[in-house]
Amino acid sequence: MKIIISLFLISTTFLLKANPSNLQDVFKNHRDGYNVFRIPTVIVAKSGKVLAICEGRKNIMDSGNIDLVMKSSADNGKTWSSLKVIWDNGNQTCGNPSPVFDKITGDVIVVATLNNNKVFVLRSTDEGNNWEKPVDITSSVKLPNWKWYASGPVHAIQLEQNTYKNRLIVPCNHTIAGIDKHISHTIYSDDNGKTWQLGGSVSNEKTDECTVAELANGNLLLNMRNGERNLPNRKTSMSNNGGATWTTPIFDSALVDPICQGSLLRYSFSPDIILFSNPKHKKKRKNLTLSISNNNGETWKKQITIYAKKSAYNDMVILNNGDILCIFETGKILPYAGISATIIKQTVIVELDAFCK
Repeated sequence: MKIIISLFLISTTFLLKANPSNLQDVFKNHRDGYNVFRIPTVIVAKSGKVLAICEGRKNIMDSGNIDLVMKSSADNGKTWSSLKVIWDNGNQTCGNPSPVFDKITGDVIVVATLNNNKVFVLRSTDEGNNWEKPVDITSSVKLPNWKWYASGPVHAIQLEQNTYKNRLIVPCNHTIAGIDKHISHTIYSDDNGKTWQLGGSVSNEKTDECTVAELANGNLLLNMRNGERNLPNRKTSMSNNGGATWTTPIFDSALVDPICQGSLLRYSFSPDIILFSNPKHKKKRKNLTLSISNNNGETWKKQITIYAKKSAYNDMVILNNGDILCIFETGKILPYAGISATIIKQTVIVELDAFCK
């Protein structure tokens, strides 16, 4: 049986690496009034509608006139709607989206930042068709001596188990006045995004953009971009109190990283499957890779290449049919020519999990 599974995996890995036949442009540069699209995020709403949210920019720079824009898909990513602008604040920078679908209210909530300084919450009660006026929550989630601030940029989560069930958790990062080094932290809401509280920060500097997943025992796993180059790997931290505090970060030797954003995704609790996607390379943003763990992220026993060429920021979501949609930045010279999506079939995830056991 293991021989058969191994042959299947070899074949699957080759296909994903050599020719992802379902690769599709979602946001393409120099269209819809924007020259550059970056920072993709994705969630699925109650009806199964897929919402892809990113930054629409006038140029490649991380500051200046940047809007939050969205496209949706009603057929699991086969086709996409026209572009909708969900936050435009003139020449200011609306960025770092971190969306989540609240299963209690059915609302779509997006935490984002203005000029990497203030923090806002956007809400849609009709799956992205209309959006309420952004609400400033900065005073609740930012300390006075903090300067630069970013939410996500990746999907947020809603906890499903135990004491903190239904809590919304948003991974974030910040800098402190006088220290130009990023530190990962989280914020959370226990009332469906109406009010927000500041969670814990990790103890080490030179962490950065981060992504979070709930473990089988209810603890949280924080996976972080690593600014230290003594080891070109991701950093991780744990919380046993719903994100209020975090353990001292450690290196994850299995997850190679070139200093870039990544995405964690809880695929299922039974069987225990967590997925992680990032450009797996020591120096370059390329080789977007899916890693799978069936022991709460302690080890990543199998990895397959999603896209071998230039690739950078990305996000993942579970579609209603069990497949994974991965949305990511890519391009020929630099990985910033637009945002594409590809589908990873449920059968691939199941076979990978079987191989890991």
